[in-house]
Amino acid sequence: MPAYITNERVTEKIPLLGSFTAEECGKVNRIHNLIPRFAQTPLVSLECLSEELGVKNIFVKDESFRLGLNSFKSLGAGYAAVKYMSGYFGLDENDISLAKIREIASDKDITLITATDGNHGKAVAFIARTLGMKSIVYMPKGSSKERFEAIKEQGAECYITDVNYDGAVLMAKKEAEEHGYIFVQDTAMPGYEEIPLYIMQGYTNIIREAKIQMGNTVPTHVFLQAGVGSFASSVLAFMVNEYENCPKTVILEPENANCVYMSAKHGKSYEVTGELQTIMAGLSCGVASSLALEVLLRYADMYVSLDDDVAEKGMRILYHPVGDDERIISGESGAVGMGYLYELINNEKYKDMRDILGIDENSVILIISTEGDTDKESFKNIVSKGKVL
Repeated sequence: MPAYITNERVTEKIPLLGSFTAEECGKVNRIHNLIPRFAQTPLVSLECLSEELGVKNIFVKDESFRLGLNSFKSLGAGYAAVKYMSGYFGLDENDISLAKIREIASDKDITLITATDGNHGKAVAFIARTLGMKSIVYMPKGSSKERFEAIKEQGAECYITDVNYDGAVLMAKKEAEEHGYIFVQDTAMPGYEEIPLYIMQGYTNIIREAKIQMGNTVPTHVFLQAGVGSFASSVLAFMVNEYENCPKTVILEPENANCVYMSAKHGKSYEVTGELQTIMAGLSCGVASSLALEVLLRYADMYVSLDDDVAEKGMRILYHPVGDDERIISGESGAVGMGYLYELINNEKYKDMRDILGIDENSVILIISTEGDTDKESFKNIVSKGKVL
């Protein structure tokens, strides 16, 4: 049974939103364009599925194409590393170049370190190699062997630990403090906010691009998946700034790792403990970022805790398209928004949520598929179950 909490979002703007204005996002985009192979990712209109589900439009932003890394994470890690290292080396903000960073780094022994369920670690390893630096990545126990190998292929030292994700984060943080490594994590916490904020800003290029691609069409509803919440909060912060009427925003999490949902329930940061078991590996987090919560607890409309089956349905719907719609390869964490939309329309257990959100024939839904088939064996097993529609 899905669990949900509604929120009466505030209208006043907090100072943190100033980091997510169009002007700030333009600066982010300029740095992204310095990264080799950077390009806009597709926004797919699923017209046949929209008709099938009885809504006006369904748009899916497909981040599997991002920088050839099969996920959105390079936007955060890439921007954060370039921005932070530019300041670290004393470079002028208006004269940043990767060549200058590499040149200075070549005379120094610099290591970036992080913890990851897969995609973020690969992104940190990618940008470290791009900037001529070393990288170390810790993964939680039970991590996918394929994701582990993908990180090593980017040149990182990579280790699967015997602790959960949050334990791996603390392990990486401790190593950074003891050895002078640069800790590149998207979980903001007391005394550690600069790099997490840069990572959040990096993610805004997703919604910035989507807004441009949609032209005069404005989404009525946006479904955002949350791990530590940095991605979801960055998209939401941008929308609060840029849309006169911010789309109704739903935050989606796996029921065994629902730290944002539980924080909303308690009105403050809440740690979810235990194994955090879910097929949505990228969302398997027990502690939300403090910066993310500043945005999410104020401006989101609903928080939903979901079964893994919802993500599986989303993967299958996108892989087996309706009619002439385009096929989208979306992984477990990427497809949960689509699975949620399907359940809203077709599952009576979701009727209350559907009515509260006002999903009807005039709804324009934006879903962001944050990853592709980053675990190909799991992906194949799930989509081979066949069509949902």
